[in-house]
Amino acid sequence: MYAQLTYFDGPRSAELLAAADFAARERIEPVARSVPGTIRTYVLRKSDGAEIVLTIAESEQALADVQTAIMGTHLLPGEDAALLPGADRVEVYPVLTVVEHTGARS
Repeated sequence: MYAQLTYFDGPRSAELLAAADFAARERIEPVARSVPGTIRTYVLRKSDGAEIVLTIAESEQALADVQTAIMGTHLLPGEDAALLPGADRVEVYPVLTVVEHTGARS
């Protein structure tokens, strides 16, 4: 199992966040869901718009396949490339330990 952390440094304006949220919901998430081997994605966002997207996958190749699929998409009508500058950095780590907490809800 592997984890990918995709960093978007803040501050990011409300306009950039709205564009990123639209792109994620309408273009990126649908294509990412279609790639076999991904397990779960968490999106973490601070009040200044800084964001980390944590994706867990079965293999490093699955993470690479998701990146390739996303980069192969075309902007949708109304999307502005200037408002979608891309990630500041991406890191991939092997998952060493998974701890399931009893009683957790989510």
